[in-house]
Amino acid sequence: MQNEGQNSLYKVIKDYITPKVLSRKNRTKSWDYGYNKEYDLVVISKDGVIGEVVCISGLYIGLPKVPKEIKKGANYWTRKEYPKHLDRINSIFQWNEMPREFKDKWVDYIEEEFDNREEGHWFLNNNTPTYITGAHYMYLQWTKIDIGYPDYREANRIFFIYWEACKADKRCFGMVYLKIRRSGFSFMGSAEAVNTASIARDSRVGILSKTGSDAKKMFTDKVVPISQHLPFFFKPIQDGMDRPKTELAYRVPASKITKKNMHEVGDDEMEGLDTTIDWKNTDDNSYDGEKLLLLVHDESGKWLKPNDILNNWRVTKTCLRLGSKIIGKCMMGSTSNALNKGGSNFKKLYESSDVRKRNSNGMTKSGMYSLFIPMEWNMEGFIDRYGYPVFRTPSKEVLGVDDEMIDFGAIDYWENEVHSLKGDPDALNEFYRQFPRTESHAFRDESKASLFNLTKIYQQIDYNDSLMMDHHVTRGSFRWLNGEKDTKVVFSPDTRGRFLVGWTPEKGLQNRVIIKNGVKYPGNEHLGAFGCDSYDISGVVGGGGSNGALHGVTKFNMDNAPSNEFFLQYVARPQTAEIFFEEVLMACVFYGMPILAENNKPRILYHFKNRGYRGFSMNRPDKVYNKLSKTERELGGIPNSSEDVKQSHASAVESYIEKHVGLDIEGTYRDNDDMGSMLFTRTLEDWAKFDINNRTRYDATISSGLAIMAIQKHLYQPEKKESKISINFARYRNKGIYSELIK
Repeated sequence: MQNEGQNSLYKVIKDYITPKVLSRKNRTKSWDYGYNKEYDLVVISKDGVIGEVVCISGLYIGLPKVPKEIKKGANYWTRKEYPKHLDRINSIFQWNEMPREFKDKWVDYIEEEFDNREEGHWFLNNNTPTYITGAHYMYLQWTKIDIGYPDYREANRIFFIYWEACKADKRCFGMVYLKIRRSGFSFMGSAEAVNTASIARDSRVGILSKTGSDAKKMFTDKVVPISQHLPFFFKPIQDGMDRPKTELAYRVPASKITKKNMHEVGDDEMEGLDTTIDWKNTDDNSYDGEKLLLLVHDESGKWLKPNDILNNWRVTKTCLRLGSKIIGKCMMGSTSNALNKGGSNFKKLYESSDVRKRNSNGMTKSGMYSLFIPMEWNMEGFIDRYGYPVFRTPSKEVLGVDDEMIDFGAIDYWENEVHSLKGDPDALNEFYRQFPRTESHAFRDESKASLFNLTKIYQQIDYNDSLMMDHHVTRGSFRWLNGEKDTKVVFSPDTRGRFLVGWTPEKGLQNRVIIKNGVKYPGNEHLGAFGCDSYDISGVVGGGGSNGALHGVTKFNMDNAPSNEFFLQYVARPQTAEIFFEEVLMACVFYGMPILAENNKPRILYHFKNRGYRGFSMNRPDKVYNKLSKTERELGGIPNSSEDVKQSHASAVESYIEKHVGLDIEGTYRDNDDMGSMLFTRTLEDWAKFDINNRTRYDATISSGLAIMAIQKHLYQPEKKESKISINFARYRNKGIYSELIK
């Protein structure tokens, strides 16, 4: 089940901890719950012993060890029926009044339920020992939803394991869950709100959604009923109305009943929890200044202006901390709207929650951890009785979790829907957002909002998502050989490098520099060129500022090089502008190709000229040399302020997309089943969002467009105008003695 390409939900990491160390620490039960800095591991086991280490969305998690004995049952998840004798008891007060014999009979059952809630639960699932967290157990066993009780799904098991790791990790403010439609997040979030509030003292649990009415509906239709249906030993006494509209207040706790205290609990000994669950209207300042133990954030990708999920998170994040100490967690989940309808800010929040990108404090930029579960893992109607998805159409019908037979695969169903919507780009993109197989599907934009052909761009992004990109693109850095500038440049793979490279020339073509009259010129101009969107100021107030961008693209050629393909992408903002200038220069020297850069930010052009590389800087192709300004003759480059240049730039990108990106259905430029070869998804996404009236935000589009213009400079050369002066010479017929004028 874990072999469906890039969509494996998790990986079991064998020997992540050496067997000798694992055995020793398990023997001494010295694995503490929480983040283990020595092994970069989040331990969610609470008994000091761990078993498998799994990696989910880049986070390494130590699971509890499989117990020696697991109760045999149906070999798949089945909810245990609540004993009728206990169902008649509505409160701890009634329990205290029951005879000793009754308590003796049921105290073991109640103790076991508390253990399952605290430590999690093991059961056999298709003959495989399977662990679910305590929160997941409470959801499956004790959460009544609109259809009764939830089904067991492997996708939800991974969700709750990841959530438990977020709770355990002291560096984490919670999770951002990018989901599919009707995946059960609202009920899971509501169940966790009740589960958390019903065991905490002097705390507050909050709920937010895309609108205040949605948050209220979640509270009244999900949270309150879930609380009401808890068994008496988990349910605190509730203050106020049975069905509150704004606040659920727990004043008397659900005391843990054990053999030692089952006869001793008295009304006068109980202390109130003083914990509440409430909801707020949707606003940037919701919960500002309040302290929260848990914030359930539903439909976060659908906040419409003037509300802003990014601004709200900056505020509510402070509700979950005291100084540097994190005291609360956020469970955030949503599908995404179109980018201009709240999706853009949610995307930024999601991308800034990547656990693989941390600051010096060990935290992500947002403070949260991101999780994406593809549609095929969680699609209604395609989950078998063991909770696993049926990916492809089976040869024999499979019994589903709802006791109905499954004769079709989730991916096959999805592909058929996609095929039927190909003629309607907006409907297709909406389907992608609702049922994404990749993160890029989830953040699809409306085609009417794009200047370029979104269908082709997204075809290419989908194709790229299906590739193992490490086999096609290398991240790395350029450096001068032996550190000696202006000698030879070498490329080194480096996971921290700022360059993504899809092709490097053979050694005979590397570092081809021609020197004429002391000026260095590129020796591989016949192969391709670079485009660059530079910046002049190293830093700006607040640490912002646009990125510098560089793209390399090849021409049609007969050498051992690809034709009409982007081979290099650089989108970054190093600490100083000089670092950027030097890295761009090294890339040009290594490939021996010229560069077309914007000359309204001329420092990079001065960098090239002062180092003797003026010959690498292309002149603007839309003017003849004697029409160039003095500065343009000195430095080269092209302005970005000219309306003609803006239009030419956009046309260059548009033309390239039509010819070389996605599928050419008409077969005009290549076979109609040949996919384009644009490997740089970040640039594709920048093209999809490009706004010609606000170009400064789209560094990748600017530099890639200039690169295309550079290899097509012949298209922009001014036409030679014919002279309007007509000179007619007299012509004569020379026959006979006298010449005769030809009229």
